[in-house]
Amino acid sequence: MDREADVTVSESDRLHSQLSRFEDMFPGYRMEIVEGAIVMSPVRPYHNETIWGVRDDLKPQLSEDWAFISDVAVPMDDDNEFCPDLAVIPKVEWRKNLTAYPPDLIELAVEVVSPSSVRNDYEVKNRAYARAGIPHYVIFDPYRAECVKLWNPGPDGYRGRDTFPYGGTVTILTEIGKLLIGTAELPVDPGATAS
Repeated sequence: MDREADVTVSESDRLHSQLSRFEDMFPGYRMEIVEGAIVMSPVRPYHNETIWGVRDDLKPQLSEDWAFISDVAVPMDDDNEFCPDLAVIPKVEWRKNLTAYPPDLIELAVEVVSPSSVRNDYEVKNRAYARAGIPHYVIFDPYRAECVKLWNPGPDGYRGRDTFPYGGTVTILTEIGKLLIGTAELPVDPGATAS
C-alpha cells in the first residue's frame, strides 16, 4: 500500500481547510474561494441592508416550494467556492440545512457589490454562474446606485444583460414566476457615482 497516496491532500481540500479556519479568526469578513485564492471582504451596513431589502421583496412572491440561502457555500469547481449574498433554492433542499449546496439548485443568485468585490461580482461570478447554468443572476451595486440583471447563461457568461438605475422596480421573469424587486429604498453609498 502506498502511504504517500493515503495522505495526499488536494489543493482544493487545502483551500477549504484554510477557509474554515479563517472564518472563525476574522468575524465581520465574508470569505470565498475565488480563482484559487481565499478572498476576504469586510461586511458593511449597506451590504446587509440591501440583502435584507431584496429578501423582503422576494419572500412574499415565492411559493412555499422555494427558500433562501445567504452566505452559504456553493462549490463551483476546484478554484471557486462562492457564498452568494442571496440565492433561491428548492425548499426541500433548504430543509436539509447543509453547509454547502450545488449550483444546479439555484434559480436566482443575488450579489451585492462591495469595494473589494467589483471584479468578482461583475466578471468572475458572471462567467462561473453562467457556466453552472444558474438561470438568473442579479447584481445590486450601492456604489453606482444601479442593478444589473443577467439571464440566458452561456459558456462565457450571460448573454442577456439589463442595467437599471436605482429608483424603480426590477422585473425578473423566472421559471418559478415573475419576481419584482423595488430599488427606490435600497441604500446608496454617499460616494456613489453613475456608471
